[in-house]
Amino acid sequence: MNDHPGDMSCEEFQSQLPELIGSGQMAANHPHLKDCELCQALLADLETIAEAARKLFPIEDPPAKLWDKIESALKNEEGGGPQDEAGAGAEPEIP
Repeated sequence: MNDHPGDMSCEEFQSQLPELIGSGQMAANHPHLKDCELCQALLADLETIAEAARKLFPIEDPPAKLWDKIESALKNEEGGGPQDEAGAGAEPEIP
């Protein structure tokens, strides 16, 4: 491995790229990219793919009524709600 990131090979840079991206660092600022058009193109392609993937599944907040239903269900599980006819929620009998 090189001590100087600008002098590293494409193979070395590309092997570090997943960790670099995963760490939240700006991969585009890496010294290797200053002079390497091949890796610049690779990073641009990866960024394009990532942006397209984000558009496929946009983040949406659930409707407010959903939270009310979840809260109500939790209260019922805690024993504050009605029991069904089979006695759900009752203590099991020990033979």
